[in-house]
Amino acid sequence: MQEKTAAAKDIELARDKAKLDAICKRILANKVILAWILKECLEEYKGYSCSEVVDCIEGTPEISEKPVHLDEVMPEKITGIGTEDKTVTEGMITYDIRFTAKIPGTDYKVHLYVNIEAQNDYEPGYPLIKRGIYYCCRMISAQYQREFTKSHYENLKKVYSLWICINPPEERKNTITEYRIEEKTIIGESREIKENYDLMNCMMICLGDPEDTDGILRLLDTLMSGEMSTEKKKNVLERDYKIEMTRELESEVSGMCNYSDGIWMKGLKQGIEQGEAKGKAEGKAEGIIRTYRKFNINRKQIAEELIKELSITREKANEYISEYWQA
Repeated sequence: MQEKTAAAKDIELARDKAKLDAICKRILANKVILAWILKECLEEYKGYSCSEVVDCIEGTPEISEKPVHLDEVMPEKITGIGTEDKTVTEGMITYDIRFTAKIPGTDYKVHLYVNIEAQNDYEPGYPLIKRGIYYCCRMISAQYQREFTKSHYENLKKVYSLWICINPPEERKNTITEYRIEEKTIIGESREIKENYDLMNCMMICLGDPEDTDGILRLLDTLMSGEMSTEKKKNVLERDYKIEMTRELESEVSGMCNYSDGIWMKGLKQGIEQGEAKGKAEGKAEGIIRTYRKFNINRKQIAEELIKELSITREKANEYISEYWQA
């Protein structure tokens, strides 16, 4: 049997990661999971039951369907999230998950636009929060000729962009941070109606260890964990969150566990094989760094792993990282 080339192995690993990414989005787009996120993170749903929030989610959430960059808006689509949006000049970058949700306590004519992103790399080379704010702005501007025409800005709907960060830096783990527009009067005591400026909200939901958290962080940590077994996940979801593990959801959760294990082992083996030619310690270091980089793990965590695996100093670990970071 012919041995696979390094390029072929890279392609295979990339395909597996794409499958895992798709599974992750499908799990998060489950309406019960979305309801838990909304009721725990959005002020509009505080105090409502999960079933009440599920009823507020309109239609079927879109998964990797709608482009972020809209170059054309079709005038015949005035309301709702259109299906004809195309991007012409900036490439097809899509929202992971996007949907509209009614606001309880209103006459249900008012709704929100909600975007949820699953993000592995917290430090992609730019401040992630800026990308989140940009997504909010795009969802605001995309409402022209859908929610309002001409100068009827009073019909603008509030937007949320929630970023679930799976591998954040150590100092950001187990945190939820909110960024929003707030009023600050410089002179005088004038006050604007909140709904007229409270139109965009971005949140960074940084996961950590499911054993160290509770509430929505523990729920998401449990779902996204690549180390927890399917059976343990099922027990946590049913016992602590009263989430029924339907056949479809259980299949997705099981698929995530299987792909996580398989991808990690393939990547680690492949990385070590590629580095072995340079000597035992150096080769293993290169293999670990290559693998962890593929999984968007930051420098600090990689250094800790090198120190543990190779029994080297932090200075030496940082030397290896500097040498092989872009290799």
